[in-house]
Amino acid sequence: VTACGTPADGAIAAAPQAVTATQSLGTGPAKITMLLPLSAPGSAGEDGRKMLDAAKLAMADLGNNLLTLTVEDTRGDPGNAKDLAIKAITTGSKVVIGPTELPAAQHIAKLSGSTRPPVLALADNFAGGPGVYAVRLSEADSAAAGAAAVAAKGAKKFVLLVAAGSNAAAIEKRVANGLSIYGAALAVTLPYAPADGGAKAVNDMGSLVEAPDAVIVASGDASPTPLLAALKAKGIPGKTVSLIGTNRWLERPMDPSFEGAYIATLDQGETGPIADRFNATFHYPADVNVAYAYDMVALTAGIASAVGPNGFSKQVLENASGFRGSTGLFRFRADGSSQRTMPFYRVEKGALKLVEKSTAGF
Repeated sequence: VTACGTPADGAIAAAPQAVTATQSLGTGPAKITMLLPLSAPGSAGEDGRKMLDAAKLAMADLGNNLLTLTVEDTRGDPGNAKDLAIKAITTGSKVVIGPTELPAAQHIAKLSGSTRPPVLALADNFAGGPGVYAVRLSEADSAAAGAAAVAAKGAKKFVLLVAAGSNAAAIEKRVANGLSIYGAALAVTLPYAPADGGAKAVNDMGSLVEAPDAVIVASGDASPTPLLAALKAKGIPGKTVSLIGTNRWLERPMDPSFEGAYIATLDQGETGPIADRFNATFHYPADVNVAYAYDMVALTAGIASAVGPNGFSKQVLENASGFRGSTGLFRFRADGSSQRTMPFYRVEKGALKLVEKSTAGF
């Protein structure tokens, strides 16, 4: 099953600007619910409306005769998103795409009903849970892919500096797995409290590891800048030691301290095969939000086509070969996490410079 489509015949009308609370697309036998923050204020609502346009394109390309897609407006309210998700789960939806609200996704992941349909959650920084899959690129995946790309060039001994918190163990596990493919390993993992800027962790590293080949900094919600200053004082990055960052660094403006670091991340503007058609249809450029939404609707239609309207099993969704979408290759794991291929960059003069078109930590 691929999550990439070819255009259907006929033009698609440009999306209306007004937002309807519930919209239905397609007439197919598989009942799917998509939860988007269509009327949320600010950038959340803007992203939600882009995702709706992406869903319309995917339905026109692939889904109209396979799916009946009901799009519900969460208004960007986590409580409302949770209620709409539970309604979809309990009223016969075969798959739920969304929500984008992190607290709602986390709540759904705690529900334990064995007959619950799969949920393809679109929330940022969501770790996933059994049957509740994290669609977006995670820091664990970015760190693992970046580390693997450096290990592929011969580096063997790695240090992971990771912001203490609920994601730290998952990041460590994923990075260790990614390195093992290339015969490399984590010499030590040092969780740090962002409050102290990571200075203690950097000092501890000096007494625990001699001459690491690379240092990975997974800074979570906090700015990596204070920790990078402490590393720079120790000569990292340098001739013999690489510095590896993550996608989370890029949530804030480029800082001079990022210079020389390697980062594996999705290109925010690269939406592969759908870019031109999306722009022609909706008269604005696609972005990574569009790509995620398109891929999930296309994936759902692809499975319905290949296996039938009741084919959304764990075996199908977690198949090890994964799926090819407009964001590249991706696959879902039993713990709800996802793994992706992505470009590999180096920060040079305050900009991302492409080093390799594709890397992966799996």
